[in-house]
Amino acid sequence: MRYLLDTHTAIWFCEGSDKLSKAAKEITYDSNSQLYVSMASLWEFTIKYSMGKLKFDGGLPKLCELLKQADFILLPITQVYLECLNDLQYIHRDPFDRLLVATAKVDEMTILTADENIYRYDVLTIW
Repeated sequence: MRYLLDTHTAIWFCEGSDKLSKAAKEITYDSNSQLYVSMASLWEFTIKYSMGKLKFDGGLPKLCELLKQADFILLPITQVYLECLNDLQYIHRDPFDRLLVATAKVDEMTILTADENIYRYDVLTIW
């Protein structure tokens, strides 16, 4: 199964946080899971980290190193995702989360997220 991690999910995984749900832990530690992180999440992380809204030891380089060590696949932002985003219903105001929804729809992935606004879209979610 293919899973797209929401930004907070990727960060919590890398921190070893107890905030991850039981299902999210099982999926992220299952060697059979194909785990993806969008460049949109790294972009969001960078903005929030640089503004001081987010703490993470080692910043972006450390986050990327940990994602790589865990064999997560980084997804670029492509035109097809933006085209889907253009047609996406305006339920969620967060542009990064909207892009994650579009990415998951196009690539038929399940989003690992605690964000209840994402649940309102026609996309598979698990938490």
